[in-house]
Order: sequence, then structure tokens, then C-alpha cells
Amino acid sequence: MFHKVLVANRGEIAVRIIRTCKEMGIRTVAVYSDADANALHVKLADEAYPIGPAEAIHSYLHMKKILEIAKHSGADALHPGYGFLAENPEFAEMCEQLGIVFIGPPSQSMSKVKPKHRARQLMRLLNIPPVPGSDEPLHESSEKALAQAEEIAQEIGYPVIIKPSGGGGGIGMTVANNREELREGIKSVVERGKKVFGVSGFYVERFFSGVKHIEVQVLADKYGHVIHLGERDCSVQRRFQKLIEEAPCPILSPHLRMKMYVAALDVAVALEYINALTVEFLYVPTTQQFYFNEVNSRLQVEHCVTELALGIDIVREQINIAAGEPLSISQDDIVFQVCALECRITAEDSIRNFFPSPGTITALRLPHGHGLRIDEGIYEGCEITPYYDSLLLKLMARGKTREETIARMKRGLNELKIEGVTTTIPLYEVILDDEVFKSGEYTTDFIVKRNIIRKLEERAKILQKLNTS
Repeated sequence: MFHKVLVANRGEIAVRIIRTCKEMGIRTVAVYSDADANALHVKLADEAYPIGPAEAIHSYLHMKKILEIAKHSGADALHPGYGFLAENPEFAEMCEQLGIVFIGPPSQSMSKVKPKHRARQLMRLLNIPPVPGSDEPLHESSEKALAQAEEIAQEIGYPVIIKPSGGGGGIGMTVANNREELREGIKSVVERGKKVFGVSGFYVERFFSGVKHIEVQVLADKYGHVIHLGERDCSVQRRFQKLIEEAPCPILSPHLRMKMYVAALDVAVALEYINALTVEFLYVPTTQQFYFNEVNSRLQVEHCVTELALGIDIVREQINIAAGEPLSISQDDIVFQVCALECRITAEDSIRNFFPSPGTITALRLPHGHGLRIDEGIYEGCEITPYYDSLLLKLMARGKTREETIARMKRGLNELKIEGVTTTIPLYEVILDDEVFKSGEYTTDFIVKRNIIRKLEERAKILQKLNTS
């Protein structure tokens, strides 16, 4: 087993990884930017080293600096978390060359699905239909690339979605309904891709509205054992970023569920994959068809909702796999006996178009009790800066039934107190009371279709009147 692991990330995911390492008796090394000098992950790690200015491109994306610290600290392994360098094959290969174990897939496996066109080509070979769109990345916003994008959009039909080729997690994506919006959208995506991922390429795909966003979690070890951990329903979204995740999906038929599992396992086997893998699908309820969306060759933000539903520590499995140990679980162990929900609590003002709300946490009360879990990256007195994703914590609940789980989540949200910044807690209270959400029939257009923001505004006005009366 590893002696020391460097966590090449920040926030709640760095804290989450550090905690599992500590339980396994592994020492941890944190890295931090100037803006994160007093962050929770820095306080919890056994060692911590500065890596540069606040901007991610000069700190959390600085591969050479991070690896220098890994060697200097004596770390024999590195966990990238999610985002930043987690899906960068070049970084994984650099770790391998330095003799530092990358806790994730081998660089050659990652390269087979990054950039995304390689994953799309693989899906066609496996007879898994990808979302219609460009099979090769387009580069920059040159006239040639714009002309190619227009041709693709015309062929597959508007609306289309433009995605940065270097990223994931919904970051930087935009929808275009016509030629003019396509051109403007490409400029925006290229700029965002350069800034966040250091890559300027982009894809154009058909935009499906009113679908289920389903993902299947897979684990694979070095000995040919490949299993799925069931699915997650990630359909409650805003601007293509997930808000609520649920395991299992409340409406999938056993037949469709099994087809998705088989497809995800086929992908892992074809990639000769090792470690944690997520395969994302878009499911169209009206036709009962599903399409391949993308492969995530890393730990997902929402991995913990699967952990809560199944009683499994995915990060522990990742570390064990990277250390050369076989999976500690088999496919027969994977049975959903409970339902689990996750709400991502962010420092954003939902009514003001999810505008970021940086500031200092002046008061914090975390809920406790049976069936609740919190993965947090904050503490009372810590500063929330404008430089990174605004995720504060993930609140999760589980129950024997979906109704019990929703009730428990509502109780947790009610007890959760965060002062000093505006948060999305009220948004989730409105969502959980919505009849369509309760039915499980919600789709990716849920927030808009159900006028959730308008309901949130009405609720805020009522509460304001009560507070002033």
C-alpha cells in the first residue's frame, strides 16, 4: 500500500480523498494556491505546499510544479480528484514517467477517449449510438472551423450544443438555435475552453431537450475484474451542470437498465480500463432509446450518491486498484436496497441567474442524524473566493423508499445553516416539493419547464413578508 498520496485538487473533493487516505493509514500531501492558503483541505492534510497564484492555470493546472512537489514530499502516488488535471493523459503519463502512481486509469486508456472523438469512434465500433454530431474536434474560431460547424449543424438539425473538447461537467457548453447563435456560441466556448482546460477545440452535437441524463459507474482492476455499480440519474440541471443526483434512477425499466449496464461494461473492456470509469447516456423517454453522451475517465463529483446507496467507498477502491490489489467487491454485491439523493450546495444566487456569491462563511451549522452524509470543503470563518467553482458542500440522504429519502433530505436542508454568502439551499427546498420531481419523471428541462425559479421568487417574497410583519 502507498505510504503517502498527494491530492492534486482543492475544495470538498480534496477533503473527501484526504479522509479516506487517513482511514487507510496513508499520509497525505495537499497543494494550494495563494487564494486557498487557509482552505479546509490544507488544514486536514499531513503536509501542504503552495503552488502559485489564484488563477488555476498558474496553480492547480501547473503540471510541472505539482509533480515537483510530489517528488520533493516523497509521495509515491497522486490522486487528481475531478476537474483540473484529472482527465489529462499527458499529466498521467508524466506521473508514470516519474514513478509516481496515478490513482486513475493508465494514460493509454485515457488517451483512447480523450479527445471525445475517440470515444465516439469507439462507440460506433461497439454498436452503441452516440449523440449525432461532429466526430472530430474543430479548432479555434477560424472561418474554416465555423464553416465546418455550420455544415454539421445543418446536417443534424438545430438546436445544437457546442462543447469544449478539453472538459466535462457541463462547463463552457452553450446551445445554438440558428447560424448566428452558432457563431457567437463557438467564440464563447473556445474562450472558456482555453481558460479552464487549456484546450481550444470544440464539438457540435444535436441538442436533446426533455431527456434523462443517466450515467453508469464502473470499476475495473488489473486482473480483469470489471463490474458496474449501477446508475445515477443526473437530470436536474441548470446550464448543463448537475444540481441533484439520484441512485438508482426512479423510472428506468429493468430491461433498459440492463442494456445500459452492458454497454458501459463493454466500453470498459474495450478500453482495457483500470480504475473508476463513468459512462454517460442520454435517455429519451418518449422513444425509450438511449445515446452515448461521453466517457469520464475519472472520479465524478456525484460518486458519493452511489457510495451512499450501496455502502461502498469508491475512493478506497480506486486507491486499492492503483496499489495493485483486486476489487474487494463482486457484481453480486451490487444491489440497490435503498434510494439515495445528493444536493450540490453552492455559493450562488439562484434568483439572480445563479450569480456567484463569494464572501466569508460567518456561521455554519451542519445537519446530522441517521441516513445523512455531508462532504464539505468549508468551515466557519473560511473565505469563498471568486476564482473557482462555487461548490461548498454536498448534502446526501438515503432511505428505504424514495419518499423517505426525500423527506430526510428536506429535514437536512432545513437544519443546514450557512451565513455570509448566498446559497442554493432554498432552490432545493422548492425542487423537492415539486410534484414532477416527486414522481421521478423529471428530465433535463425540469428547471425551466416547471418554472422553478419563478416559484423560488414567490417563496422568497412570502418569507420576506413574514419576516417583516
